[in-house]
Amino acid sequence: MKVLSNIYLTRWFFVVFVIAIGLYVAAFSMPFLEFVADVVLASLLGVTALDAVLVFIHKNPITVTRKWHERFNLGETNKISLQVQNNGNQPLHFILFEGFPVEMQERSMSYNGLVIGGGKKEFIYTFTPKRRGVFTFDDITVRIRSVFFLVSRRIEIEAKGEFHVYPSVLQMKKYELLVFHQQKVNSGIKKIRRLGNNSEFEQIKNYVQGDDLRTVNWKATSRKNELMVNQYQEEKSQSIYCIIDKSRNMEMDFEGLSFLDYSINATLVLSNIAIKKGDKAGLITYSDKIGTMLPADRSAGQMRRMVEALYNQRTRFKEASYDLLYQSIRRSVRSRSLIVLFTNFESEFSLKRALPILRQVNQKHVLVVVMFENKELQDQAFGTSTTLMEVYQATVAERMISYKSKMAQTLRQNGIHTVLTLPEDLSVNTINKYLELKAKGAI
Repeated sequence: MKVLSNIYLTRWFFVVFVIAIGLYVAAFSMPFLEFVADVVLASLLGVTALDAVLVFIHKNPITVTRKWHERFNLGETNKISLQVQNNGNQPLHFILFEGFPVEMQERSMSYNGLVIGGGKKEFIYTFTPKRRGVFTFDDITVRIRSVFFLVSRRIEIEAKGEFHVYPSVLQMKKYELLVFHQQKVNSGIKKIRRLGNNSEFEQIKNYVQGDDLRTVNWKATSRKNELMVNQYQEEKSQSIYCIIDKSRNMEMDFEGLSFLDYSINATLVLSNIAIKKGDKAGLITYSDKIGTMLPADRSAGQMRRMVEALYNQRTRFKEASYDLLYQSIRRSVRSRSLIVLFTNFESEFSLKRALPILRQVNQKHVLVVVMFENKELQDQAFGTSTTLMEVYQATVAERMISYKSKMAQTLRQNGIHTVLTLPEDLSVNTINKYLELKAKGAI
């Protein structure tokens, strides 16, 4: 029964069968055609039986291997390879139906070809995931035919698997290469760093007149039986905190990716650049409540922790609480740091509510507010209008764009660094702002 459920007669079988029936019908007026019809029908049944033996003689005539990276990059083109192996000695024609993830919304694509005995054939397709999380492959279905094209056999190949979509590491590596390659090319640029008031431990030394008595190390003094003090040096690395708004305003999407996902990719890129430059990178996420809090660090495992933390971020469809954010920053970020806030103010009213708190944050730290421009509004505002309705829509779109520019100007007038950018340019504009502040010694 299992064999019968996996056997299919091709259209060529039915074409020849219809020809045989036509010959039998014609034999009523031309009797000599009956013999021809008998030969055609007998040949059809005999070759069909032989064809069925050829496609079922091997238990596993064909194998398919799927190759992919377990970690896919969000918003990037990721390659998936399908390798078809003929385990028999005879050539096989095949049609392969991949078990695409549901998120690809692909149902009609198939791959077909001819593979000789013992031969291989490879197919490569691409997938650009638009969300983070786990994606699942289903089993692969293959239909094979021999050289006679009369019988096909269906084979179900167990190939279930899953892969994880993480923030784009490819984008992180690309911008790292661009930034540090540019520094090598422009080696004459002088990097300026303004040291803050923070200090870090350097060594224990003997007390000399003039040393601060508050730095006396009493344990070392008791061991040495002479007065010992801790010596500190100005801390050379600053803390860079990326703060991501997870409220409903960040769910708006552009080319399939939400503003939250663009912010996550940019955070990963900026954190990597900061650590490579000797600074410490940290992360805070918030909406109506505080989410992930990752203290600033520059150790070897910080980027791994950053990737894992960003992987699990989800939009909370509520209003952002800036009071709660300010309290969290006061408790967690003790030293003067660069705060990069990824958010999206959609109205002047929402900005006015948050502005007093943003000013307080900017007094203790260097605050950079990153906001998004709406590309669709720009296309509508500056495109060609042919009807009266399109003129009205373009006017409204242009007014909304001017509101966003006005909000950015308001932030700058209050001494807050502001980046107003298209989603596609978010990473590069954020990096440029960080490098600009570093060069000015503002951090």
